[in-house]
Amino acid sequence: MGILEDELTSAAATGNAAEVKRLLRAGADVNGANRLGYTALQVMMMGSTPVAHLLLEAGGDPNVADSSTGSTPLHDAARTGFSDTARLLVRFAASPQARDHSNCRPVDVARRYGHEDVVAFLKSL
Repeated sequence: MGILEDELTSAAATGNAAEVKRLLRAGADVNGANRLGYTALQVMMMGSTPVAHLLLEAGGDPNVADSSTGSTPLHDAARTGFSDTARLLVRFAASPQARDHSNCRPVDVARRYGHEDVVAFLKSL
């Protein structure tokens, strides 16, 4: 945990790709947790595919789970219906079989929230 990681998670959460890129170049640990215990991939703006791509290209772990819910970034993309982000996460080895603390897989979460395009993608894997 450090100042750069706090700044990286803030930039990721707001979808600021330019700042994410700058912070990664400055040495921010892509898998480092912020002061609240979350990584940039866990808090990134789900609709910001460019931010997701930068973090994943830099070695961000797409399977890191939230300690309180067990949700992974793929669960979050499924819940919010961002199919482009879900596809990108899977391309970078996010597990579609990951289960949260409620024993739900990302496809189950997408179904619960009515995101049929994400459901169809995840069922095709």
